[in-house]
Amino acid sequence: MDQSEKLLMSIENILSVASDLVDEVARLKNVEEECKILKEKVFMSQLTQAEREVFALAIDGHSISEIQDILHKEESTIKNQRKSILKKLNTSSITEAVQQFQNLHQEPSEKLIRIS
Repeated sequence: MDQSEKLLMSIENILSVASDLVDEVARLKNVEEECKILKEKVFMSQLTQAEREVFALAIDGHSISEIQDILHKEESTIKNQRKSILKKLNTSSITEAVQQFQNLHQEPSEKLIRIS
């Protein structure tokens, strides 16, 4: 086998390894997305269906009065559900609860940077 044949075989091998790496990165991205979905489900499973509806609208930035209009519920009902959400998530404000939810999507390294 001459030098050029060895070189071609080496290039083929490198391309094969590169292809395997691309496939593995794609697989890991899918796993990462599945993990995010599971984290969200676990987080939201702490809440009742009605509380999840209120919280989802809070995540989208809606005020209590807007949530009340969207869900066609009394203000006292929304406030009670919000109070229950805060208690279950052990937070003092809906903003803090939303931040907790959004933190589920941060990479571990991003969380360490925020703590520092």
